[in-house]
Amino acid sequence: MIGIFDSGVGGLTVVKEIKKQLPDCSFVYLGDNARTPYGARSQETIQKYSCEIVDFLIGQGVTAIVVACNTASAFAGEMLQQKYQLPIFEVITPAATAAVRLTKGRVGVIGTRGTINSRAYERAIKSFNSEIEVKNAACPLFVPLIEEDWLNKPEIKTIARKYLYPLKCQEIDVLILGCTHYPLIKKIIADKIGRRVKLIDPAEEAVKMLKRYLSDNPQRQKGRQEYFVTDLSSRFKEIAKNWLKEDIQIKKADLN
Repeated sequence: MIGIFDSGVGGLTVVKEIKKQLPDCSFVYLGDNARTPYGARSQETIQKYSCEIVDFLIGQGVTAIVVACNTASAFAGEMLQQKYQLPIFEVITPAATAAVRLTKGRVGVIGTRGTINSRAYERAIKSFNSEIEVKNAACPLFVPLIEEDWLNKPEIKTIARKYLYPLKCQEIDVLILGCTHYPLIKKIIADKIGRRVKLIDPAEEAVKMLKRYLSDNPQRQKGRQEYFVTDLSSRFKEIAKNWLKEDIQIKKADLN
């Protein structure tokens, strides 16, 4: 069984990708919505929160974990892999791998301020090919607008144009959507950045990696799908229904 965690609701895009690529996969999802957002928190705090969540998921019987949150992947992914004795997949390495494969030499990365300031994607890309140029842009307003379901509002299109114009001027040919929320506005991003730019969804790339792992380590149990949050809010359930197109049962997680 796979554990998936995020700082809040955004990791449901990873769940959606798992349902698409691995429909029989058993998983436990935890959204730390009581302590979201992670983007403005220190590395020490994010690592503390991540360990608490991993301990909870191990208690639920998971045998591998996907760190869906880009910020947690950046600040805690390597630490978790060193600390725990089970496979832990973060979203940065698979997305960086795909970017290196597809680019002709200039990659853009968009994300929260925390993810962008960490420069985790840039380090990962340059570890594969130091000659690739990496252009970063923080897009802090995307998350609240997406969570308010303003996906078709003119405001989000205007803001997307403003955020992406500098990257477009720098003639990137690949753009990493470095936040779990961003695939929900993929069409808007594609329109504003230009059709010639290839978009990389880290959730999609991480699940491809998970799929390869599961082909070598098949699950004994199939079909179990559970959702936990650290704060039972009607808003989380509403967003989950809109994004997953189904009603789900949500339980409260006690991380103490």
